[in-house]
Amino acid sequence: MSLTGLCQVCEAATASRTCDRCGRAVCDDHWDESARACSGCAAGRG
Repeated sequence: MSLTGLCQVCEAATASRTCDRCGRAVCDDHWDESARACSGCAAGRG
């Protein structure tokens, strides 16, 4: 899936992933690869 726009967490970097749990578009810095989710969902804050 191709994304355009800013990360919905930091609102500064370009979003490159979409969280399957909450649907947020996030940058690589806010993506937890081991959890396959955004940093908020990975930490239980999704």
